[in-house]
Amino acid sequence: MGLLSAPAAVDKREYWGFSLYDWANSGYVTTVGTVLFAPYLTSVAETAACGYVGTTDKPCHTNLDVLGLGISPGSLAFYVVTVATLVSALFLPVVGAIADRMARKKLLMCGFAWTGALAACCMVFVGGGRWELGALLLFIGNLCLGSSLVVYDSILIDIAPPDDRDDVSSRAWAFGYLGGFILLTVNLAVVTAHDALGMSQGTAVRLSLLSAGLWWGAFTFIPYLKLRDRPPVSVVPVRSGNLVRQSFGQLAATLKHMRTYPMTLLFLVAYLFFNDGIQTVISVSSTYGEKQLGFETQILIATILLVQFVAFFGALAFGRFARRFGTKNTIMGGLVFWMLIVIAGFMLPAEQIAPFLAMGVAIGIVLGGTQALSRSAFSQLIPKGREAEYFSLYQAGERGTSWLGTLVFGLVHQITGSYRPAIVALGLFFVIGLVLLVRVDMRRGITEAGNTQPTLV
Repeated sequence: MGLLSAPAAVDKREYWGFSLYDWANSGYVTTVGTVLFAPYLTSVAETAACGYVGTTDKPCHTNLDVLGLGISPGSLAFYVVTVATLVSALFLPVVGAIADRMARKKLLMCGFAWTGALAACCMVFVGGGRWELGALLLFIGNLCLGSSLVVYDSILIDIAPPDDRDDVSSRAWAFGYLGGFILLTVNLAVVTAHDALGMSQGTAVRLSLLSAGLWWGAFTFIPYLKLRDRPPVSVVPVRSGNLVRQSFGQLAATLKHMRTYPMTLLFLVAYLFFNDGIQTVISVSSTYGEKQLGFETQILIATILLVQFVAFFGALAFGRFARRFGTKNTIMGGLVFWMLIVIAGFMLPAEQIAPFLAMGVAIGIVLGGTQALSRSAFSQLIPKGREAEYFSLYQAGERGTSWLGTLVFGLVHQITGSYRPAIVALGLFFVIGLVLLVRVDMRRGITEAGNTQPTLV
């Protein structure tokens, strides 16, 4: 079996359709969510607030007026992500409940993807002091990403048997990193050579944001064509009414009976904490590198490229580790590694490239593996008929929709005026997540959910 080929028990056509949606949305996650948009929106907000882009020598201390609240330009992007996730907490479970009752899951997934891609394309118009437009588009993009991933993650259960989910999930994440690496390489060339191309750096960044939207939208056609729809199974009966009313009824029933699956709930809470830490580290890394450590945009993109390249192999390696040591043990080892990363991040010296690149390698090793294995582990704990609904709750802590981590990071920065204490504060999320995960009995949880036991958990 090849390194990226489909496991024998998985339909090859659907395997490629599933894997290439990770490839598609990673253009948005990396170029927009991780590298370019947060520092760019910060610069746009600083221009609106102070008339210039803040620097270490001349920081911008004027707040933006947002609904009567004073918001630091440096914290704006993180607060937007926070609000998007709070809205997601109400919206995504309904999306999941609808998906579980729909016979056309892939259309729902792709519809959200194409809407988010359109929002990303419109980021090309964010310039000058138009921070309000940028904040709105970031909100829409993140909400649509989370909504599409609710449906996408549930499809893993449809296409892969229990013993193959770690492999399929890990390889899909690897495809995502490969796609993100390719698009970021192109964007690095454009941003680096903006003078030779006859454009400003701001224009080069906006064109890169446009490319991410086009990438996401165009490659989403592949899963739309290759995945096949299946009729709903084991759907919980609720009162009559239209699809939306039935979906609210199913959601209410799930929340009421969630205590029947204590291990599923415990895993979900653990994931909420440690994934908040992971997602916040990812989303703030470019701003931390630019504003705290003093690196130019080109260095930040090159570092993220390195992370993407290493993460491709890291995701595949974690899939192999899971087959040998078990999924839960491998995830816990990854969380210990994350704790060491945030401690090292606090101590990084400014304007020294080598330590910053070494940090990028460390993040790349552990990044994709912990997320891919968490997805496949959670899939084992979901009762049939509620896959998308449970993954909608799972998505509350998934990439690009963290809320508590970004809130803590933004508040600590606003209180202290420095990103260093903000980055080290994120270590608490990994500690709490690890403590909770240790208490999860995977075998018991799989049995309670009525699912087939895999050979190794």
